Amino acid sequence: MFTGIIQAVGTLAALTPRGGDVSLTLDAAALDLSAVQLGDSIAVNGVCLTVTARNRQQFSVDCSRETLKLTTLGQLRPGARVNLEKALTLATPLGGHLVSGHVDGLARVESREEEARATSFWLRAPDELAHYIAKKGSVTIDGVSLTVNEVEGARFRLTIIPHTLAQTIMGEYLSGTQVNLEIDVVARYLERLLQGRVTAPPSAFAGLSGSPYA
Repeated sequence: MFTGIIQAVGTLAALTPRGGDVSLTLDAAALDLSAVQLGDSIAVNGVCLTVTARNRQQFSVDCSRETLKLTTLGQLRPGARVNLEKALTLATPLGGHLVSGHVDGLARVESREEEARATSFWLRAPDELAHYIAKKGSVTIDGVSLTVNEVEGARFRLTIIPHTLAQTIMGEYLSGTQVNLEIDVVARYLERLLQGRVTAPPSAFAGLSGSPYA
């Protein structure tokens, strides 16, 4: 799990094909890797990946074909900048919201407009994910925990303060940029719980207090 508060911006140093998938090596000099162990998780542009090698300033991760297909990581080329966050611990301040690092789909930036010192982005979500996005709710864009300001169908607006633009890759977004989108994990589980009441056989609820099937 992660918080959606980006800890550093790294750079893709190398992309190495390996048996149909790839290994990514990232320069992460601004990220404290001293306590990172092999097998630990680091979110790269919001994608939870497992550390397979590291030194003081770099770490490597493997990306399956499924990850390359469903996220923007397959579009990266050496030199590309990426958002980085280490997995949270019980001592980590939860400054954003609970983020799983499991990308639900790709959103696309439709427009960018400066509003005083802030920057407003309109993005379009995949139609099948649009109903999860609510005004004043949370979404994760390339690993960044953000509040939705406005929703119009599958379109939603984000207002980004200068600090966030400077400390993440969001300052590089232009119209047409594809980004990794993760919906709020609470919305995902709530929907499944509601579906369970409909799809599970009545025997599944036998004896549960308050169940209509008890």
